[in-house]
Amino acid sequence: MPTLASSSPERRTPALIGRVIRWLDGVPYSVLAVPLRFAVATVFWNSAMTKLANWDTAIALFTDEYKVPLIPPEVAAYIAVTIELTTPVLLVLGLATRSAALVLLGMTTVIEGFVYPLAWPTHLQWAAMLLVLLCRGPGELSLDELLRRRFKI
Repeated sequence: MPTLASSSPERRTPALIGRVIRWLDGVPYSVLAVPLRFAVATVFWNSAMTKLANWDTAIALFTDEYKVPLIPPEVAAYIAVTIELTTPVLLVLGLATRSAALVLLGMTTVIEGFVYPLAWPTHLQWAAMLLVLLCRGPGELSLDELLRRRFKI
């Protein structure tokens, strides 16, 4: 009578795990970059929408709570909203992705350092996503890639 030892769960499990890991390793970066770009864009876009919903409250926040050094609250509010409106659009399109990620990484650093230093777990998540985009770019499903191919950069 033939033995079924070769198909025992103890032997199938490592093989299955190996196949799953190889499959996951094969997921192209471009597939991962799209949700990464959208996720971080959503965070900053929503922040801009909140500020624009009540500009007086936004100015009050920059005056009383955010207190970014060296910049008047009104100027800081305009700078923040401008960044939060433009960079998410760039990220979603995959246009000037590395530049947009660098700007948002700088903004995240300011927020962490001067505004909400105890929110570092959230800021670390933003920074991790932004660092991947800064270092690896937007992936092939982007205007950056289209322009790179068109102009052979």
